[in-house]
Amino acid sequence: MASHPTDRIPPFFILAPVAGIAAWLLIGKVGLGLVAIPVLAALLCNVVAAVHHAEIVALRVGEPFGGLILALSVTVIEAGLIISLMLSGDENPALMRDTLLATVMLVLHGIAGLAILVGGIVHRENQFRVAGANALLAALMPMAVLVLIVPNHVVSAPGPYYSNSQLAFVSLVCLVLYAAFLFIQTNRHREYFLPEESAEGEGDSRPSGRLALLSFLLLCVALLSVVMLAKCLAPALEDTVEALGAPAAIVGVIVAAIVLMPESGAALRSAGHNRMQSAINLALGSGVASIGLTVPTVALVTWWNGMPLALGISAGHSVLLALGFAVAMLTYGTGRTNILSGIIHLVLAATFVFTIFAP
Repeated sequence: MASHPTDRIPPFFILAPVAGIAAWLLIGKVGLGLVAIPVLAALLCNVVAAVHHAEIVALRVGEPFGGLILALSVTVIEAGLIISLMLSGDENPALMRDTLLATVMLVLHGIAGLAILVGGIVHRENQFRVAGANALLAALMPMAVLVLIVPNHVVSAPGPYYSNSQLAFVSLVCLVLYAAFLFIQTNRHREYFLPEESAEGEGDSRPSGRLALLSFLLLCVALLSVVMLAKCLAPALEDTVEALGAPAAIVGVIVAAIVLMPESGAALRSAGHNRMQSAINLALGSGVASIGLTVPTVALVTWWNGMPLALGISAGHSVLLALGFAVAMLTYGTGRTNILSGIIHLVLAATFVFTIFAP
């Protein structure tokens, strides 16, 4: 992360957000069909640009605020993307459920697994603070269970639904848990989330305030480009999934994967630079922010528009989620990771995707 120049921004990372907005405006004039491939290329370029700018901002503000900024930014675009998809096109009350489940599984096993594997390959073994990882898991686990599992076991509403009062209560609980976690992360026990040792390449000076501000503005533009371009590509994505006969739940996985691309790139770079604590902050912090902020926001919008909101997941995925948290507690309970831990988490991520196609 510190290997980036701290006195200037390479032209590519300035042009990519601008090109993303231009591509979005172009779609409105000529339609998606003619520019689908350039739009996809612009989306991927903006993901790379978002990672770069997030790392510049992180260098300026320090841990854990750098990862927090990216987590909050990604959560904002995730909520915006889910709401826009739910309010346009065919009604899909399970879209948020599918996206949140995919987000949790991807941050818990996909991003974290890749980061641990990369760290193990490059450095054999990585260290992190157990207290910080446990705090992230302690906040993520009750949120995930309350939102994704408990709806199947209450009787006020049938099936995977909450009643309005239950949904309001759970949304409030998510906000309270996230606020409490933020207080711990940024104030009371900030040291839990700081790297134990200086990472490789950390000798570079911090970027100037002007450069960090410019990167923050370009980060916002890049993230906006990602969500707008993803929204434009969504109809084609849904049509492709339907034409291939793939399960509808895979749309949620793809949406989550697109939204988490900036986090993934930043986490992998941190792991490669022997900053496993930063990688864990990015991965698990994204899951905490995603549920803590997305659920109340989407719940309010669906209540206001009188739309149903299916939340409960299947029994098979409930078991897989419980297994995932059990494995995560073993992984993050030692303060050290190696390639075995990474492979185990990646296997669980692959199992989750496989069970969507073969439930």
